[in-house]
Amino acid sequence: MDRRRTPGNRPASSEEVQCWSHAASSIGSLNDVYATSQTKETIGRANRLIAVWPEDDVLPVDGYEGLKRTAKKLMSALNEIRQTSDREVKAIDDTIERLGVIMALRKHSEALPPPRDGRIRARGDSPVVTANGGAASAPATSRGVSITLPARSPAPMIPFSRDPKLRREALAKQLPLQEGRRVAFHPPQNKAGGSATDEDNAWIMAIVVKSINADKNRYIVRDAEPSEAGPAVQYNTTLRGIIPLPDADAPPASASHLNAYPEFTQGSAVLALYPDTSCFYRAEVVASPKDLAREKVRSRIGVPSYKLKFDDDENQEHIVPAHVVVEWPMV
Repeated sequence: MDRRRTPGNRPASSEEVQCWSHAASSIGSLNDVYATSQTKETIGRANRLIAVWPEDDVLPVDGYEGLKRTAKKLMSALNEIRQTSDREVKAIDDTIERLGVIMALRKHSEALPPPRDGRIRARGDSPVVTANGGAASAPATSRGVSITLPARSPAPMIPFSRDPKLRREALAKQLPLQEGRRVAFHPPQNKAGGSATDEDNAWIMAIVVKSINADKNRYIVRDAEPSEAGPAVQYNTTLRGIIPLPDADAPPASASHLNAYPEFTQGSAVLALYPDTSCFYRAEVVASPKDLAREKVRSRIGVPSYKLKFDDDENQEHIVPAHVVVEWPMV
């Protein structure tokens, strides 16, 4: 599991995101100032006017009136240069200030201990994946469009148990798990070490490769994230180490579809995929999909989602798709 550990990539806080937005706006304004600036032409015009200014108080050929016209044009050019310079200095100072705030925030974040091993390991361009292993693109949503959640019949809570018989009974309608099904997987203990607490919390995204000898309880699964040394690692496991995730591609009436899973209410403890990683962690539900729908809060990926607060995560709140949120394994 060490390969998932990259504490230097701590997720940006909401304060950092806001500062980045302001900095980007400042840089854009600075770019606009330079893009629309006519300073070079204005300086050239001023230099030409200075070049024809009479020396030794000798009036030009067109007399005093001509001198007044030249002076007026020169003053206009110099004022324009000064105003442009003031705008550039203001834009530069504002940009430097914004970037300075971001640098200070990042240094502060990097000085903090990492929230968890592996939490910040990016899984790729998109954390949303289909059941067949392909990446699912984020559907575009426009302003004013709300998500209509499918009607979900009340589903009984399936208590997690590592007893094989109880697991088979709880998941009977979904068995055998089909090839390509995505699951939260508890890998076997690493002989190299790791505390008991580390092992209890070690849940990763995995994909079912096949059932072993058509046994509904035994499976081969592979890590959803490729190994740095080559192909993704495969494991032999049983239902004891698997929590099937809702299948986004299953028919709405299927026992594997999100509709068949319970909706966790505010305050519930759940196991959820931390954003932009392939690791699951304990989290508390801040708002359910129904709550978010009532508040007209849309997730950036346009699917039913929870608002969660992960343990040891500085009280940050995250929007997490419902199909990667399952019951907390009370083991």
